[in-house]
Amino acid sequence: MKQLIRSPVFKRLFRPVLTSSSIIGKRSSHFTYFPDTVPESEGETVRLNLFQSINNALDTALATDNSAVVFGEDVGFGGVFRCTIGLQDKFGKDRVFNTPLCEQGIAGFAIGVAVGGATSIAEMQFADYIFPAFDQIVNEAAKYRYRSGSMFDCGKLTFRAPCGAVGHGALYHSQSPEAYFAHTPGLKIVVPRGPIKAKGLLLSCIRDNNPCIFLEPKVLYRSAVEMVPTQDYTLPLSSADILVEGEDVTLVGWGTQIHVLREVADLARQQLNISCEVIDLVTILPWDRQTIFNSVKKTGRLVVAHEAPVTNGFGAEIAAAVQSECFLHMEAPVERVCGFDTPFPHIYEPFYLPDKWRCLSAVKKIINY
Repeated sequence: MKQLIRSPVFKRLFRPVLTSSSIIGKRSSHFTYFPDTVPESEGETVRLNLFQSINNALDTALATDNSAVVFGEDVGFGGVFRCTIGLQDKFGKDRVFNTPLCEQGIAGFAIGVAVGGATSIAEMQFADYIFPAFDQIVNEAAKYRYRSGSMFDCGKLTFRAPCGAVGHGALYHSQSPEAYFAHTPGLKIVVPRGPIKAKGLLLSCIRDNNPCIFLEPKVLYRSAVEMVPTQDYTLPLSSADILVEGEDVTLVGWGTQIHVLREVADLARQQLNISCEVIDLVTILPWDRQTIFNSVKKTGRLVVAHEAPVTNGFGAEIAAAVQSECFLHMEAPVERVCGFDTPFPHIYEPFYLPDKWRCLSAVKKIINY
């Protein structure tokens, strides 16, 4: 086998794969991570990366709610990203357990658990494979309260799913499916940008009386590290965060893209003497319209950036709403910097992503319009 791997024929045939491996080592170079901090009033903190923060939130949920159960493919031994590691040993196999490799079955079971009155926390091993469960989520979970005239509901239902670019996921492990679900009334869709937000938002989702989809940017699992409060705490859903205040251009994104936009704001200030306001949407559905509107009315310009393809991505909804509400305040059309309308590529991932240079070009264009 070693001789085969070292042979010129093997290297020639598998050069694209080998080349992509070199990209993996530099994967985080398309963004610089900007950590959050919490006020001292939040009490004691501990250094955690994103997957550890999620594990901590799940631990808290299980400890404070005897009806809570965590399940999914491989979660019993910690899951492929280790988000559930140690939980089965601590809480038992009846509360943290593996399921068959069947996303539709996981979703159907999750709905049943929630309808039965328990707190249901289901993991889809990758967001790319949530699609077999699409019918259960959008036609059953999202509509349960509405179709029963509020007599019944399946609140306390959360679907966790790793999403987004990771450096080597390609077309089946790097997608961002938030826009598919944003077309569905009755769901809440949340994307954290780091460990602090992940813990507070995940606990809010778990305790919310509506079905929630919690999308976790997998490239941040280990690269994002912050001092996270150890206490049980929640953060508000449907509330955008203004991370950097500015006067000239509004930059909106979510998840990993927030860190790209933070760097873009720095570059625009240094190179162009332009002041950018950076906003993390946080919750895709329902989204914080007023915060975005207020910012755009102040700056007169908007750039929306996300990893999902540009056509019918959630940026299109933001652009349409801003055009309707802020038209008389606009100095230029809304710019969207997104993934392209192709399957997510493998070795060409660096060209596909809305990196800081593409976003900075959009800022220049919108300023010079």
